Amino acid sequence: MSACVPARAADSDRTERAHPPHSPPARPPRPRLAGADLSASIAVFLIALPLSLGIALATGAPLQAGLVAAAVGGIVVGRIGGSPLQVSGPAAGLTVVTADLIQQYGWRTTCAITVLAGIAQLGLGCLRVARGALAVSPAIVHGMLAGIGVTIAVAQLHIVLGGTPQSSVPDNLLALPAQLANLHPAALSVSLLTLALLLLWPRLPGRAGRVLRMVPAALVAVAGATAVASAAGLVLPKVDLPSWRNHALAGLPEGPVLGLAAAVLTTTLVCSVQSLLGAVAVDKLVSGRPGPGHVGRSDLDRELLGQGTANIVSGSLGGLPVAGVAVRSSANVKAGAVSRNSTMLHGVLVVIAALLMVPLLELIPLASLAALVMAVGIQMVSLHHIRTVTRHREVLVYAATTLGVVSLGVLEGVALGIAVAVGVALHRLTRTRITHAEQEGVHHVHVRGQLTFLAVPRLSRALHLVPQGADVVVELDGSFMDHAAYETLQDWQSTHTARGGTVEITGRRAGVRIAEPAALVSGHPSDGIEETDASDAGCRCRPWTAWRNHQCERPRPLPGDVPRPDGTGGRRRADGTDGTVEGEPEPADTGGHELIRGISAFQRHTAPLVRGELARLAREGQRPAQLFLTCADSRLVTSMITASGPGDLFVVRNVGNLVPPPGTESGDDSVAAAIEYAVEVLAVRSITVCGHSGCGAMQALLGTEPDGARTPLRRWLRHGRPSLERTGDGSGPPPRLAGRAPADAVEQLCLTNVVQQLEHLRAHEPVARALKDGVLELHGMYFHVGEAQAYLLTERKEESVFDRVRSADLAR
Repeated sequence: MSACVPARAADSDRTERAHPPHSPPARPPRPRLAGADLSASIAVFLIALPLSLGIALATGAPLQAGLVAAAVGGIVVGRIGGSPLQVSGPAAGLTVVTADLIQQYGWRTTCAITVLAGIAQLGLGCLRVARGALAVSPAIVHGMLAGIGVTIAVAQLHIVLGGTPQSSVPDNLLALPAQLANLHPAALSVSLLTLALLLLWPRLPGRAGRVLRMVPAALVAVAGATAVASAAGLVLPKVDLPSWRNHALAGLPEGPVLGLAAAVLTTTLVCSVQSLLGAVAVDKLVSGRPGPGHVGRSDLDRELLGQGTANIVSGSLGGLPVAGVAVRSSANVKAGAVSRNSTMLHGVLVVIAALLMVPLLELIPLASLAALVMAVGIQMVSLHHIRTVTRHREVLVYAATTLGVVSLGVLEGVALGIAVAVGVALHRLTRTRITHAEQEGVHHVHVRGQLTFLAVPRLSRALHLVPQGADVVVELDGSFMDHAAYETLQDWQSTHTARGGTVEITGRRAGVRIAEPAALVSGHPSDGIEETDASDAGCRCRPWTAWRNHQCERPRPLPGDVPRPDGTGGRRRADGTDGTVEGEPEPADTGGHELIRGISAFQRHTAPLVRGELARLAREGQRPAQLFLTCADSRLVTSMITASGPGDLFVVRNVGNLVPPPGTESGDDSVAAAIEYAVEVLAVRSITVCGHSGCGAMQALLGTEPDGARTPLRRWLRHGRPSLERTGDGSGPPPRLAGRAPADAVEQLCLTNVVQQLEHLRAHEPVARALKDGVLELHGMYFHVGEAQAYLLTERKEESVFDRVRSADLAR
């Protein structure tokens, strides 16, 4: 029988077996603090200190509460949270919620609500529902943050002018004229100086400006305004940090049960959604920054557990609610942090500052902090988000959520946004336009919108307007068709064709064709959608990326074949059987028909989808991150194997993916010119040399005789001779594939050629200079065409090994 052994006991048992009693046990390795984490923690601390005080001021909480939340968020969430580089603390998005709670229930009960919200987050984390929170429409989240930002900005404007804010946005707006008539010049001057430094500091020009911008603008703004106010002797309300011995902790919640439950729900919702969305955003920032990525992707359920634990601790210690914060997280990533140590160390620095820097903190004018928080509130109304929701036709949801948060409150505003989002979705689902028209003897039935059972009566009426025996084109301009609509359309199509008519059913989205159930390539027959080009009968296409459909597999004509009598474009043998060779495409059309058909399909189906992106690239110019140097082989589709789109790759293709060494008299400097342009003008961050299986150039190299005819192809292939010599000289272990040996001599030469061309690449002066400066990376890649498998080159103990690229590698 097997017994369950506690983890620690099992570890101890393994340790004793590994180290006999006469040997001292091995010491665990000491945790190392990377220099990048240390510098990042200082940068985040310098931003967090003034912001924490400013957010506490905006909520009406004791100023120490902001420092407590910053310290707890850094240490607790940094230690046990699921997003290593996300920084947590008092968030501007929670300002309105916390201010309402303090005004309604008092500070001690607000702390208790924070504790209860943390317990609720622990429950959600244990239930593993974190991914479900991301199902909330981004328009609702952005609208909520925009509404909170407006509320913060309007309230802090009164402090900037030297007054006191009211309890709501309408009251603040009504009181604004009187406040403008009685503004405080000293407070306004300090606030304007703070805002000016915030705006101008990141824009300092020149080399000196690049060095000075390393100091966070928030710290410079508050410190500069404080120094000027102190030097000028201005009499202003300043930060007042009472003794920690008088700090108020959480008490038992007091108030109506329903009101407290709503408060806990609101706090839990805002804290959780903001933290989870922040974790996803941090993952994108980490994956997009240059240099090797050593940080794993966020575990969202663990992040909820960390946030819940931090809220329990912060509320118990008299701190503000804790959530992931965008400004500090972005600063942490951009400062080069590589582990959670930077987040934790920033929390330790906040603790030190709260204990030892009280005299300095009490010199800060409240007007300066108010200006800082007002700027943060204004930045929460993001023009980028407004453009995004407008492009996706979600502006009504965004506006409703924003106005609801501003006028009613956060929970009410979010509920209003959800209601409007559901209404918009139902409206789109039911708003289907079906028209019938006749053009040049062909009847056109056009369906705009989603085709559901609700639209079946209108669809039937339109279809019955088509006379028997007529030619019909049914165009479906939508992305969804349910089973009832599919059955109606298929039944009508069968009846109409049986009576001598013809039916062509197409769609504008990626050129989809609705096929007969028996003709479907995959999926349930009720799906009814087969990816094809509307102009190619009998063509079976599958989209490889979001950019286009590619090539079509067709029956290959064999000797003795005759055209099908039905005119579908297929072929039939003389004996009546299908002349199909599976997996072999039909030869391309003669002349320019194939080109014209491809361009026509692009103009109809793909151009409307990519026109906006290409217009942006035309305005901004090309800014690719990679130079991709590969073979001219037609089977190697760079955008497919790298999942890239327009503007992502600067591609250079030649026979054999060769890089002539510098100084070679080849009569063709195109490769060297492309390298120079990519590195020095486009400032690419990486260069990839990609070989592939079955390379014709490598086969030609193996079969070329030294004294053969000097054709242009042979003159070009001489740049591959170093690869051939490297394969045959046995000077070192040859490159190999991880998991198996090269299949043959051609594959071995293909692998060796990638390694050799990387050496040629390093010899080019622009590449060598960029490598020395640490701004460029070189990668070797091998693509096996038949297996659709990519391999990346790694160095192991002076060996060159090509490792398979798997989807699991994304989580590393």
